[in-house]
Amino acid sequence: MKLLLVEDESKLAEALSHLLKKNGFVVDVALDGETGLEMACMGIYDIIVLDRMLPQQDGLSLLCEFRRLGHDTPVLILTAKDSPEDRAEGLNAGADDYLVKPFYSVELLARLQALGRRRNKDLVENVLVADDLVFDPMRGQVIKDGAVIQLTVKESQLLELLIRNHGRVVTKELIVQKVWGFNSDAEFTSVNLYVHYLRKKLNITNLKTVRGVGYYLQRNKNVAQTAN
Repeated sequence: MKLLLVEDESKLAEALSHLLKKNGFVVDVALDGETGLEMACMGIYDIIVLDRMLPQQDGLSLLCEFRRLGHDTPVLILTAKDSPEDRAEGLNAGADDYLVKPFYSVELLARLQALGRRRNKDLVENVLVADDLVFDPMRGQVIKDGAVIQLTVKESQLLELLIRNHGRVVTKELIVQKVWGFNSDAEFTSVNLYVHYLRKKLNITNLKTVRGVGYYLQRNKNVAQTAN
């Protein structure tokens, strides 16, 4: 899952980022509210972790503006403000969860996993299907023609992005941001390489290239006709 952490305490942001990456998240960090809102509105994140006390724009006003603009990305507020009134204020502003500092790492991770499952409510039994590919993103496994194929973390993230946009072109810029991270120094050659890995591992011919733009999973007409 791709996560945006909006936290102005740089040491805490660094520690949290390390913890989250260690547990399988792709993490981008914003150190102030204005930057946080701009990044959040890019629409590339599965979850946002938001501090309330931020420079330039406080967390609650950021959240209210984010919701006003129509974004429904799950938001967990992470703050030292712990009164019942504070909690109610945060939830009423549009937060999906509220965790008070100091906190236990295991609880933060459990809450994020719960938000991630809620985010994937459009999945049936947490499985994605695209023509003859049955993909379990939690296990990184693909079932194709009765065989189980294990993918690496980045292969899984790339395939998930492509399946969620089945039939639509996904730009290389978006792939880099979603799979490697907003602040990553990964280049388009990395995207090309992982597309090659997927084609080879899954033996698929409908992963198409739009030269100079990106890639898309072409809908397999034969599979669709069989399903009908």
